[in-house]
Parts: sequence; C-alpha cells; structure tokens
Amino acid sequence: MNNIEVFPESSIPEDVYFDLPTFSNHSPFSKDHPLSLDFDPIDFDIYKKAFEFVQAEIKFGNSFLTNLTFRTPVKFQGDLMEIYRSSVAKYKLLWKDRFVVFSPESFVKIKDNQISSYPMKGTIDAGIPNAAEIILNDKKEEAEHYTIVDLIRNDLNRVARNVRVEKFRYLDFISSTLRDLLQVSSKIVGDLEDNFHDTLGDLLFKLLPAGSISGAPKKKTIDIIQFAEQIPRGYYTGVAGYYDGHSLDSFVMIRFIEQKGKDYFYRSGGGLTFMSQLQSEFQELQHKIYVPSA
Repeated sequence: MNNIEVFPESSIPEDVYFDLPTFSNHSPFSKDHPLSLDFDPIDFDIYKKAFEFVQAEIKFGNSFLTNLTFRTPVKFQGDLMEIYRSSVAKYKLLWKDRFVVFSPESFVKIKDNQISSYPMKGTIDAGIPNAAEIILNDKKEEAEHYTIVDLIRNDLNRVARNVRVEKFRYLDFISSTLRDLLQVSSKIVGDLEDNFHDTLGDLLFKLLPAGSISGAPKKKTIDIIQFAEQIPRGYYTGVAGYYDGHSLDSFVMIRFIEQKGKDYFYRSGGGLTFMSQLQSEFQELQHKIYVPSA
C-alpha cells in the first residue's frame, strides 16, 4: 500500500502512457518490430533456497498457496518505450525510465453495479502436444487454481453480495516472441450496492493485494513472501486502472520490466503449493520472461 498515485484524466503526467480496453491516453502507435529479450536465469541455488523455505512454511500449515517471484536481469535493443510500443497485451502501462507493464490479467472490473475478477493460475507452453489437456488435468495446477478461486471469492464477499463463479478454468492464448502460452483463468462476479461510487477507494483497499500474486491465507503468506524474496516488489504485482465516474477497469501489474539506472530487470514467478516441484517451478519463472506480440 505504498506509493499510491491517483491522476485526474486532465493532468496525467507526460511520462505516463497507458492503453486499456476501456481507455487510452495516447493515439495508436505504429507497430514496432517485436523485441526479443536476452537473459541469463537467476542462480539456481538462490531460487532453491527460497523455494525450500516456502515449502517448509507450507508444510507447517502457514500457507496453502504462496506466489514466489524473482527479478532477472534482461537485455534488449532500445528502451522501455520501444518495449511498450512493440508489445501486444490487454493492459499496458509505461512510466518512462521506471517500468513498463504488459499484463493479461484483470484485477477487478465494475460495470452496472456488478464487480468481476478474473484470477489467472496455471501456465503451459502452447507448443507442447496436447498442452490444453495437460494443463487442465494437472493435479497440482488444479489445486492451485481451486485455492485462488476460493480466495478471490472470499475477497469479493467482503465488498459484494451474491458472489458466484461464472466461468471456471478456461484457457487464454498468449503469443510472444519466444513462445506461445496457454493461461488458465476463471471469472468470479458479485453485486454491489448503488452507492459503491462513494466508497470506491475503501472497496479496493479491502481487496488488496491481489490474491493471485500473494496467496492464501493472505496476511501470513505476505510475511512469507517478504522473507523469501528479500527484495521489495515495488510497483510489481500492484494494481492500476481507469475509473470514468461510472465504471472501473483495473489490472494486476504482472509481465513487468523495471529500470534501475542503465539496467533492466524482468519480474516473474509462480504459485507454490505442497505439490510443487523445484525444477518445474524454476522453469515456469523463466517461461514467463517474454514480450507478448501479435
């Protein structure tokens, strides 16, 4: 809940660009050529140490699902603006010389007094034969998705009534310069009171941080994450969005590159449960280092 920024539409800073399904603060760019990222994976022993710490906490019963993330140094031709221009994503945000986001994941949407959330849990290389069948029948991924859906349903129950799961474990296709991915999502909705506009900030704060990038139970799991990751996430895995006075569209700030001086770091990770395997989780962290393309 640090570094909260709220900008009236008339005074958005010149170095902030965003493109959402509901609103963009700039004219369409001509598409730059897709950019490829070069990176060396983080040291395996560093990841292993954090992974084993999280697994121990899970075995102690302190968490059922923990989202473990790391930052990976990346190199590419150009700057964050070129990444922003060349990437294709549902939600895009650039804060010049600070970070760029090209996120596929909604946080919450509000329209006509209905709030909806779309947690994403479960990723697989779409090029693998029978990838859809494999990811949907993977017991570890299934358990992780059940946990996050239950968590988000409980979160929405704090602010809405008649909360229900409308779509469960459907697949989104994501294209990138490195590989195509399948991502498993669900849709959860609830009904808000007519006066929700009067307390929109309080409503959002009750839902933060996003369950898909923290875990369950949320408060204790956040403590585990802070110890395991060591480096603060900053804006990574925060939320951003646009509110027009009637409707809200917001997203989780994943698929994230941050700039530190002349260096760039890609933030990525995944959810750990008691069934997680070290090698496969380490590989998933790397598979998520990409720039989505058309």
